[in-house]
Amino acid sequence: MTFDADLTRELDDLVRHDRRRDLDAIDDRPDGVDFASNDYLGLSQHPAILAAAHDGIERSGAGARAARLLGGGDKGQRDVEQAISDWLEAESALLFPTGYQANVGVVTGLVGPGDAVVLDELAHASSIDGARTSRARIFVHAHGDPDDLDRCLRAARSSSRRVLVLTEGVFSMDGDVVDLNAIARTCARHDARLIVDEAHATGVLGPEGSGAWSASGAKGPVIRIVTGGKALGVAGGFVVGSRAVRDVLANRARSFLFTTAPVPAVTAALGAAIEVCRGADRERDALRARATQLAERLDLPEPAAAILPFAIGSERGALDAEAHAMRAGFDVRAVRPPTVPDEKSRLRLVVHAQNTSEDVDRLAATLLDARPQPAEPTRAATGRCTFVVGTDTGIGKTVVSALLMHAHPEATYWKPVQTGDDCDTTTVRALARLSPSRSVEPSWHLPLPASPHEAAKDAGVSIDSHAIDDRLRALRSEHAHVIAELAGGLHVPYGDGRLQIDWLAIARPRIVLVARSGLGTLNHTLLSVESLRHRRLQPDAIVLVGPHHASNAATLRELTGVPLIELPMLDPLDAETLASFAEQVTDDFA
Repeated sequence: MTFDADLTRELDDLVRHDRRRDLDAIDDRPDGVDFASNDYLGLSQHPAILAAAHDGIERSGAGARAARLLGGGDKGQRDVEQAISDWLEAESALLFPTGYQANVGVVTGLVGPGDAVVLDELAHASSIDGARTSRARIFVHAHGDPDDLDRCLRAARSSSRRVLVLTEGVFSMDGDVVDLNAIARTCARHDARLIVDEAHATGVLGPEGSGAWSASGAKGPVIRIVTGGKALGVAGGFVVGSRAVRDVLANRARSFLFTTAPVPAVTAALGAAIEVCRGADRERDALRARATQLAERLDLPEPAAAILPFAIGSERGALDAEAHAMRAGFDVRAVRPPTVPDEKSRLRLVVHAQNTSEDVDRLAATLLDARPQPAEPTRAATGRCTFVVGTDTGIGKTVVSALLMHAHPEATYWKPVQTGDDCDTTTVRALARLSPSRSVEPSWHLPLPASPHEAAKDAGVSIDSHAIDDRLRALRSEHAHVIAELAGGLHVPYGDGRLQIDWLAIARPRIVLVARSGLGTLNHTLLSVESLRHRRLQPDAIVLVGPHHASNAATLRELTGVPLIELPMLDPLDAETLASFAEQVTDDFA
């Protein structure tokens, strides 16, 4: 298959699942009443800010000419950095060309190998990309949960030089805020530096619009990310914090060092925008009033700021609702996977100071006409999916799968790819005493006992990982809980360019990692956990199979922070013995 043919196939797959974005169609959309953009206060059209941008061009030219350390940009950069530092009551700030570059730069500039980054599970893509690029160890905690953050920090602190915790002032898709006071206290206990992305909070929350951190009254050292392209109505992104942070980033943040500086028009406009925004209390009051009004009309919870998620469920349903609103004269946008999880598609409604009460009432009536009430979650949205994965082959994944089937009588077992003459599905059926309805046949059964890609090559077939995606999606819609056992280790290839761990990153299931208990398991298990976390996947449990090894178990508990279960060599290995052991560990597999 040629390169472009493969890309076309990928696009066709997106179309099939109602997930393709058509840039030309978006560009050609008719104007409507804006309930989509992040121009919360309407400052992108403010006369003083437009005049400042024009003055910047007249004074310093259209372009920035070079990276800042090579003389690019203009002297207004330091002025605007001082202005935002004064606004947020911080020591210093550094201006990046975009908010994305600021988020990537702050992480990659401050941490690296030997350090750790802890992310909220709903963190923005730019924070995720920064964490991955930094090569620091990655931990992911449950959304807004200080207790789960504490668990991650205990594991991260055990072997890390520096630890960053990344959260948001207002989360971009759900529009909610977290308890920044509790998050800050948890960070302080573990000497971790907190970074708050204020992209959707500055200009909207806090005194003079100074953001969620200021609004919360939280105390302690903090680094804040402020984007210039949302409430400020311009472009660019600031990292705001201590002078030491600024100076290190100016020397180490590649997204600052190796990019052309912001153009003079942007720098000048940002200076004016900060001044206007600080005095825009009337606009903030109007925005909050309209957001509350829309929430009441749609029977949604009280909004924290300007973003209201209007739940739909399916991709097609969200697109249909978007089209219905567009025909009624509104600009609203559907948000679909991978931006949000499967079956969580929605309209992301954004309220602005310039929206009128009549606009809000008419939009609410339009949306309620399209969908009278938020759709109930489908089984696919709530049904569980657990993958049993291993550090290697032949380590006991099938026995652990049978153990899970004992612990979860509602579950259905599936092994997508079976290699070799043995049939793990038959083994699990016997060990877990499964009825025929509680297991499904493998999608591929290949005779050669080898890696899936080699076994497929030997059989003269190819494994289509997209077909595996479709099969999993179908099983999740038919069964309350699917327990899937993968073949071999995480990095085993299917043969179509995708590794098994790549599929995990797409499916985002609960994960049980199986490893040997004895010699060599520390390296293999820690590498497997690191690979999972690099893709923002967190194992729910590690199962060590084999004789008790106290040192290995204790070390893995300390270094990973993952719940650990020890499964001894059962004798005899039969359904009765396994059922008895399952009774002892059912709570661990909840």
